[in-house]
Amino acid sequence: MATKTTTKKQPTKRKRSTPKKKLVIVESPAKAKTIGKYLGRTYNVIASKGHIRDLPKSRMGIEIENEFTPEYISIRGKGETIKSLKSEAKKAKEVFLASDPDREGEAIAWHVAHILNLDVNDYNRVTFNEITKETVKDAFKHPRTIDMNLINAQQARRIIDRLVGYSISPILWKKVKKGLSAGRVQSVALWIIIQRERAIQKFQPEEYWTIDSVFKKGRSKFKASFYGLDGKKTNLKDNAAVQSVVKRLDPKADFTIADVKKREKKRQPPRPFTTSTLQQDANKKLRFRTGRTMMAAQQLYEGINIGKEGSQGLITYMRTDSTRISSGAKHEAAAFLHEHYGAKYAANHPQKGKLPEGAQDAHEAVRPTSVLRTPQSIEKYLTKDQYKLYNLIWCRFVASQMTPAVVDTQTVTIDQNGVSYRANGSKLKFEGYLKVYAAGKEKDNILPSLETGDAVQMVSNQPDQHFTQPPARYTEAALIKTLEENGVGRPSTYAPTLMTIQKRYYVKLEARRFVPTELGEIVNKLIEEYFPDIVNVDFTADIEGQLDEIEEAKRKWVAVVNDFYQPFSKEVTHAEKEMEAVQIKEPLAGFNCDICGAPMVEKMGKYGKFFACSRFPDCRNTQTIVKEIGVTCPKCHKGQVIERKTKKKRTFYGCSRYPECDFVSWDKPIGRDCPKCHHFLVNKKVRAGWQVLCPQGDYEETIIK
Repeated sequence: MATKTTTKKQPTKRKRSTPKKKLVIVESPAKAKTIGKYLGRTYNVIASKGHIRDLPKSRMGIEIENEFTPEYISIRGKGETIKSLKSEAKKAKEVFLASDPDREGEAIAWHVAHILNLDVNDYNRVTFNEITKETVKDAFKHPRTIDMNLINAQQARRIIDRLVGYSISPILWKKVKKGLSAGRVQSVALWIIIQRERAIQKFQPEEYWTIDSVFKKGRSKFKASFYGLDGKKTNLKDNAAVQSVVKRLDPKADFTIADVKKREKKRQPPRPFTTSTLQQDANKKLRFRTGRTMMAAQQLYEGINIGKEGSQGLITYMRTDSTRISSGAKHEAAAFLHEHYGAKYAANHPQKGKLPEGAQDAHEAVRPTSVLRTPQSIEKYLTKDQYKLYNLIWCRFVASQMTPAVVDTQTVTIDQNGVSYRANGSKLKFEGYLKVYAAGKEKDNILPSLETGDAVQMVSNQPDQHFTQPPARYTEAALIKTLEENGVGRPSTYAPTLMTIQKRYYVKLEARRFVPTELGEIVNKLIEEYFPDIVNVDFTADIEGQLDEIEEAKRKWVAVVNDFYQPFSKEVTHAEKEMEAVQIKEPLAGFNCDICGAPMVEKMGKYGKFFACSRFPDCRNTQTIVKEIGVTCPKCHKGQVIERKTKKKRTFYGCSRYPECDFVSWDKPIGRDCPKCHHFLVNKKVRAGWQVLCPQGDYEETIIK
């Protein structure tokens, strides 16, 4: 009988369950990448890619009768992101919300918490002012709950801005033209620009004269200017006043040194950057537009791969109104200065800057996360914009921790027959902070050795007529400074505000200065008349103060919104009834439509001005506005060189016969050929001015300033 063999069953191996990770949600993929490297494998860091919920675009989205309850909806196009967030949250051991440390960042965290059904009272909110390994890891040891005071302050701002925009804009659409908008902060910015333009138009120049002279002592010559008569400062209003001074002088006789004052002056270092001062300095020194500055700053904050150190956040959070510096950063800067510049350059007690009125002081100043990362040491890892901005931030911070510059000054009074001249001399005695952060290229003006009672001779005496100048139009830097000084807006609002008033074509930039357009003047006039509080600087600043009080739990957000809305709603009702329609005259193009024969007019579109038929929409003929520069095409010698613009508004030059002729140049041809290689010459913008040169590099002419 055959024996039955049995095979033993092998025990099935149990699959090890993958340990759950902690989920961290931030705004941007770049920030997620940097933080993910710091936190390690036990964390999964993903990005919400900004806001995932907002008020609807198609309607007001606020239940005014129900205590201004906002109706938040998922943002169109964010479906996949929301689905991914929910999926990752289900698999996670814990969820942390690590968006930016300001009102907007808190709001993003709150909306994400709502989508994922997280408890706002849980300790799941993590914030840090700089993205460095130590700071990020430490922040995760001290999570907190979502700050509802910050949420309420941001929500109140959003609701007030929505009430303004979605109440006034439809009226402007009806009464003026479609596509217009009115915002709380942008309306004030436009009003400020227009007030300056009105001041320029009303300005009456006044005549005044100066007398600049050259004196000498021995062989040494020096310059001096007329000061006054008989010991008193005197203004020269006209040529008659100048002649009365000249008559009292004997140019051939000696003049006497009546007084010599020598002083030692200290120039204090600047405070580190706030958002506003960073935008202003970048505009002045780097010629960066505000949006360009904030884009580069965001990249530096979120993290950049710098070789062996990996991805590092290079600057602290860039939306701040504080000049405060952490003790750790101060100590590191002091050690750096002692090692690289010497003890005499390191300030023992750096100055504390006075906060502007209304400043929140929630974060540190904008500074490098480590002063040891000098701009030169990481330049190869940065783009040009990133390097320029980082260099500016690094130098400003280091300078703020340095000793003052010391300047020897000398004021000399020269006298003859009661006519006084003054000469001012200066010599840099000690560089101090200027070694790192020079405000400008200031040269020493050294006077010869002069003592009271010395005799000097006049070499020349030159009277000059002048006229007072009107106030200058606002640059981006000057406008931001004015908004900040008046308490209008906050650091995060300046860039979008300036972008909006240009996008709506309320203002345009000419020579880097804001000029209001006819459309801007019309919109401003209507808002001034029917919504005076909206363009009232003090009223707008007061709203900002009330929002800060909400953040500090001193006021309820519904009460603040209600106090604003009650009088505002009456103004809206009045404007809807009383505001008359405004007909904007479109300038004639000077020629007729080649399709129907009606006059062509100049219109404003998304990408600028263009010609269109006056019978639109019955006739839809349009033409691009062509600006000839008076130069024949150097390639085909048949067409004219015309000025064109890219979609990003960058100017270039091409042939009017395109596409038959494909000539193109970024620099403006001048209609002459190079005497060496016969290539066409161009007019190129250089740092010192404009220069005519050959693109082949064989020839260049003197720079014209």
